[in-house]
Amino acid sequence: MADKEDSLTPQPAGSNPVNPRTDAEDLQGSVNDQPEDTGEPGPGQEPEQVRPATPAPPSLVRRLLRNRTARATAAGVLAGALLGAGTVAWQTDTLPLLTPAPCWDSLSDKTVSALFGDRRTQVEEQRLQADPRGNGLSYGQCRITSYKDDRARRQLTVKVHKLDGLRGSDARQWPEEFLAAGMTSLGQGLPGMVSPSRAWLAVPQSCTGRPGSFEGPVVVDAAMGPAGFDTAAEYAQEDRTALARAVVEATNGVIRELGCSGTYRGPDLPADVATWQDTQAEAFCGIKGLTLPTEYRADLARTRTSGPGTPARICEVGGTYPKARLRLTTVMDPALADVFSQDVLKGGTPFKGANGYGAFNVTRAVYRARCQTGDVIFMAERKDNLDKGGDGVLRALVPAYIEAEAERIGCAPDKVTLPGP
Repeated sequence: MADKEDSLTPQPAGSNPVNPRTDAEDLQGSVNDQPEDTGEPGPGQEPEQVRPATPAPPSLVRRLLRNRTARATAAGVLAGALLGAGTVAWQTDTLPLLTPAPCWDSLSDKTVSALFGDRRTQVEEQRLQADPRGNGLSYGQCRITSYKDDRARRQLTVKVHKLDGLRGSDARQWPEEFLAAGMTSLGQGLPGMVSPSRAWLAVPQSCTGRPGSFEGPVVVDAAMGPAGFDTAAEYAQEDRTALARAVVEATNGVIRELGCSGTYRGPDLPADVATWQDTQAEAFCGIKGLTLPTEYRADLARTRTSGPGTPARICEVGGTYPKARLRLTTVMDPALADVFSQDVLKGGTPFKGANGYGAFNVTRAVYRARCQTGDVIFMAERKDNLDKGGDGVLRALVPAYIEAEAERIGCAPDKVTLPGP
């Protein structure tokens, strides 16, 4: 693989786009709740989304290494080190035929090659296990780092965790990275999203159990390079395809590790990557009936909207420099909507509508509506200061946004009044 990334340096979105393959990313810990298995599938995640595995059978050695005891023993001998409880590390240039595939024996050679080329890689993997604190949680993560000589070049971090709605810990940073307008659908029947640098996929509720109140789904998310950077056009499709394959394969590995049967099918990505376009003021963010007030049109001249068929629809709006200054997010998946429970209840001054309730502050308005398919979240966020300042843009847009979006997705007619200043 040519070293096309070696001469590139990450730059902010809106400047010359770059390939984010140049930077290694620090490992961040993750904790995920594993719910009690109720055996009941949840909305949008029916068991039929999972079908029997059809890929070519693994080698005899890899079938042997899928036994947890054999895998831990072999990897421990080859690597010569255990990095913390349940964490094994090995390198691809150290007897690679005897090691399991990375990330719970899930990532194929083809996928690893698409992500890292033929460079030396180091894998650090934590097995999925119960929380030692006895809170009924589970956690797991996997990190793959590629090297040129002794310098880290690319890094993939895969995390398995339950999205938290009870404490609100996943209502801010996780959506910032994994519910972004640059993302598209993984394909029909795959409850997740992908961009050239971020991907996530929900584990079927038939495997993990249906979430309770204030609980989001168990997700497998994959991050490569810094969030918030655009990829050069010549690499965007390639990187997105490789990351989509990685998150689906990793999720199938998690399903197997959790003792469940079946697999997700491979991704089926749309042809186009989401790009910035001129704002349509009379159908703001592509929503018929939503008009951008004249006084904000200079500040919000460019728009990017996530692709169709996703569990959430995200519209980011910026100025001539395409950095998000405003974000409108409609979360249609009921399980994912629960991630925002704390913000709906305690995110600011409460307000009500004809079909729901929410909370409003100077930077964020979150509203939860009851729809035929389950609860839906409508969220508007001011990401940057506008020339007009204050919360004026939210006050001008939020009621009309909720009413127009409710109509677009087929909810009952809604009428919302925000609290006074």
